[in-house]
Amino acid sequence: YLWAQLQGHQTITNARMAAWNTYYKLLKPLADMGLIELQAQIEGCTHNAHMFYIKTKDIDERSALIEHLKTKGIHAVFHYIPLHSAEAGKKYGYFKGEDKYTTSHSERLLRLPLYYGLKPVDCEIIAGEIYNFYKIKPL
Repeated sequence: YLWAQLQGHQTITNARMAAWNTYYKLLKPLADMGLIELQAQIEGCTHNAHMFYIKTKDIDERSALIEHLKTKGIHAVFHYIPLHSAEAGKKYGYFKGEDKYTTSHSERLLRLPLYYGLKPVDCEIIAGEIYNFYKIKPL
């Protein structure tokens, strides 16, 4: 199974990049309005479209958006729990210094569906529901 994926990795990566780029293009106007944050695109750096996430204003907004998308049959999830908040982190680790960013950013992060086979029309539907959540007409 893995060998077949390795042989077709470029096709898989290209399809995921197409979906990632579609999301970015569709959601950029919401980011420009300050309603969400998008992933940074750093000049000279590339990525493999492993995931596409947005950041909302806060955990309450993220939770409400997850629920809105869920009612539309769209499975979007939060992803990162800071290590210092995880069970093992509490048991075996510690947080050194002040938590200025880790927790607040993880509480805002929302992963959108991204997988091989996701079509541009799927991205358009998902982005459209995010626009609906913010009561903005898609541009």
